[in-house]
Amino acid sequence: MPANNTSDAVSVHEARTALGKRLRQLRQSSGMTGRQFAASLAWAPSKVSKIENGRQTPTDDDLRSWARASAHESELDALLASLHTLELQYAEWRHVLRAGHRPAQEQLLEWEQRTRLFRIFESTVIPGLLQTAEYARARFHESVRRLKGPNDADEAVAVRLRRQEILYRRGKQFHVVMPEAALRLRLCPVDTLLGQLDRLASASHLPNVRLGIIATATEYTVSPWHGFWMYDDRRVVIETFSAELDLRQPQEIELYGDAFEQLAGVASYDHAARQVIGQVMSDLASEADTPSS
Repeated sequence: MPANNTSDAVSVHEARTALGKRLRQLRQSSGMTGRQFAASLAWAPSKVSKIENGRQTPTDDDLRSWARASAHESELDALLASLHTLELQYAEWRHVLRAGHRPAQEQLLEWEQRTRLFRIFESTVIPGLLQTAEYARARFHESVRRLKGPNDADEAVAVRLRRQEILYRRGKQFHVVMPEAALRLRLCPVDTLLGQLDRLASASHLPNVRLGIIATATEYTVSPWHGFWMYDDRRVVIETFSAELDLRQPQEIELYGDAFEQLAGVASYDHAARQVIGQVMSDLASEADTPSS
């Protein structure tokens, strides 16, 4: 469910244009003009121009030929990753959720089965794999209200809870980092939030779950701009108000991996993390018991 207020990502057209600019740089570094480069590949000059200006999407074979002709075969993997990201990179929520939240939740199962190491940073919400049913239901209802899509919240909750079975699978590791502020956000009734925080504290005892909480007084080394999920070293998923970003370029994965390590490096773990959770629960309980004026 979209939960983070970040700016909209580049469109597919802009991503194609960025790829075209990179290809132009590789061609220019070979010392060839566009016409000379096209001739070396037995292509029409217009094809080189269209690809470089983002008016035509190259194929895998086009990129292989381009990397070879420009003597930059070491760049091929990154180029192919950029190409394969074009159609995956920006998925508008109104399109993704047009059939409801349940199918979208089911689609996550495949990636979660294939992933061994999950690195999760959430700046505003409890991660879905650690949510209680009632907290998850509140998140889905929020999305339904905002996007005005089909209301299948109960079915979506059932699938989300089924996804959580992966927490108990051998060979899976989960490293979750959150700021204390995310524990305090009133995204649901207080009793629901208290139940959610109790569940979070319990999950921190699981042998394959490493839960880090960044206390409010902690000095950050990198800004917590938005939440993101890393699936091994193959994929980074970011949720915005309007869309889901699916990043698979090596340089982007490396950047997010570094950001995660810096965020994780200032977090508290184990007993210290549970102390923060316990303090938040105590504060919430006190407020709930205080009569309104």
